[in-house]
Amino acid sequence: MAGQARVIVDHTHCGRHVTGLERITLELFSREALAPLDIDIATSASVPDMIFKQSVALPFELARDRRAILVCPGFPPSMPASLFGARCLPYIHDLFLITRPADLNRRAKLYMAPAFRFAVKRLPRFLVNSESTRDELRAHCRPDARIQLYRPCVRNVFDLDPSGRADRSTPQGALRLIALGTVEPRKNLLAAAAIVSALRVRGCPGASLDLVGRPGWGGDMDALAASPGVTLHGYQPLDRVRDLLQTADALISTSHDEGLGLPLLEAQYAGLPVIAPDKPVFREVLGESGLYIDAADPAAAADRVLALISRTGWRAAAEAAATENLDRWNGLAARDHIETLRLLARLAGAGESPC
Repeated sequence: MAGQARVIVDHTHCGRHVTGLERITLELFSREALAPLDIDIATSASVPDMIFKQSVALPFELARDRRAILVCPGFPPSMPASLFGARCLPYIHDLFLITRPADLNRRAKLYMAPAFRFAVKRLPRFLVNSESTRDELRAHCRPDARIQLYRPCVRNVFDLDPSGRADRSTPQGALRLIALGTVEPRKNLLAAAAIVSALRVRGCPGASLDLVGRPGWGGDMDALAASPGVTLHGYQPLDRVRDLLQTADALISTSHDEGLGLPLLEAQYAGLPVIAPDKPVFREVLGESGLYIDAADPAAAADRVLALISRTGWRAAAEAAATENLDRWNGLAARDHIETLRLLARLAGAGESPC
């Protein structure tokens, strides 16, 4: 676009593991997603190169080109980048780097958390992935900071098909749950395993949990491996995740904290009921379609799951609720996309100063 300032989008964290953080970056902040804006994508070849680009090369570009804007949709902007104020625009996924220090690994504590705190306190404008993240950010950012929603449109990335699910019989003594996510303390997957154990002594002796996600930090992996009914699949390609979701009876999340919880929405393309903690972010994402539990009380959670599957037509009801919820969410996301393009066009054009 003629006369447009450069819009640089930081993709330097992408290319190693395509988890939720990377997928959001690739889908919401690609050249295609931000067309017709003219976007420069910054990439990296290794972790040291990523650190160099984020800490040195990208701030240098902002200093060299006084009109350029840097968008940081993955890792927090580095402290040198945040010094450029309104010309640095982060996308905030969650606040756990500030709110849950005990759940951080060494890299996050030393590299990501200080930069994130600096950016949150200093910068005047943010994009966020949910109302819950927006409300939480308000407690930590400048009082005059502008926060704009940019909720992701949820695609059927796993090519799921709910056909025939409503006609499946209710499992006799077996219930197959699935959880998606990196195995680390914040995901609280030990709570999901405890719920499976409670199900196994409450009339579902064959209850199981398929856990799909790469190993993170902490000792949860060993404890999960020793839990009855739990199968650790590690990081899997999309077609294998699809197969596991298609054969599951429900998806479960017991996470301590999420800014959004994208896999919960993605799993609904299979018509799956979604079991999640009774917290604002999950109610925002799932609306009336979720089965809400107290993840700290596995016995009560198991009883709620058993009550669900005892209802006549529970599969058909879950499929209908999932379809309705995806339509609701994607309608909100489509409006956010239009407003975000307008914002970036204003910041990059002559119509509005980024200040």
